Amino acid sequence: MVRDKPRIRVYYDGACPQCVKDRRTYEKLSGRSKDDIQWIDITGKERFLRSMGIDPEKALKALHVQDENRQTLSEIDAYVLLMKRVPILKLPAMIIGLPWIRQVLSRLYRWSVNRRLRRTGRT
Repeated sequence: MVRDKPRIRVYYDGACPQCVKDRRTYEKLSGRSKDDIQWIDITGKERFLRSMGIDPEKALKALHVQDENRQTLSEIDAYVLLMKRVPILKLPAMIIGLPWIRQVLSRLYRWSVNRRLRRTGRT
């Protein structure tokens, strides 16, 4: 079923090869659920991001997802929301949402993103 309006919006870094690869993976795994997800490349869209209440610098450092109620989540919370929309990833989403796992993954995620941005000269 195709919706007139997607249920969630995913703001991703289209200039990041790994981010683009991750998007493709989510789309493949989504199956019919892919109509519930709108992917928005944030590259060069600072003004747009600000209009959505998202700091452009933070958008480069963490995935942002806007839910159906227009609430924007970032980092691990954003991944949990996105993963819950993909049937095969619902269980892993519940696991990474556990408090102690979330804390560890959050630190690892920030380290990885900062490393990627330094390596590509985008910090």
